[in-house]
Amino acid sequence: MKYFVRQLAILIVLWPALAAAKSHKPCVALDEAARLLNRDVCVAAHVYDVVELADGTRYLDVCAPNTPDEKCRFTIISLQADRNMVGDLNQYRDRDIQVRGIVRPMRGRASIVLSHVRQFHGGPGRFQPNPRLAARSDAGQAYPPIGDPNLRTHGGRRSFMNSRSQSIR
Repeated sequence: MKYFVRQLAILIVLWPALAAAKSHKPCVALDEAARLLNRDVCVAAHVYDVVELADGTRYLDVCAPNTPDEKCRFTIISLQADRNMVGDLNQYRDRDIQVRGIVRPMRGRASIVLSHVRQFHGGPGRFQPNPRLAARSDAGQAYPPIGDPNLRTHGGRRSFMNSRSQSIR
């Protein structure tokens, strides 16, 4: 009986890991990935070259050398700001890789932004907050924002939060 209970406990503890391993999807080819816009996918590709621009942006060239630039429909980009998290990309030149990321349309191509080295091992990219939401965020302010609904009067009398904030100041 103890053996059965122990086995059941181990199964319950490991169930999420087993489910995640079972649902692991294989990496897709570049042609298929280009059709999966705005989806988190694993892409299998061969890196022919690593190109670095003057601004520090790096590209993994995954199109064959005999493919004209206008026919190349997929790219993997690493921005200058992510250089420390991604590391040296030259080690991937002339190698087959697997990269996980969200496929986004960018200048007529599908692309994955490589923001962390763990993306080469099936992990997620680095968290990057939405700049529009971050600009509206009031976190870290000493006083509540002017439009705070807790500071409005309700029917000619102050709300609890309004009277409390007035007495604190």
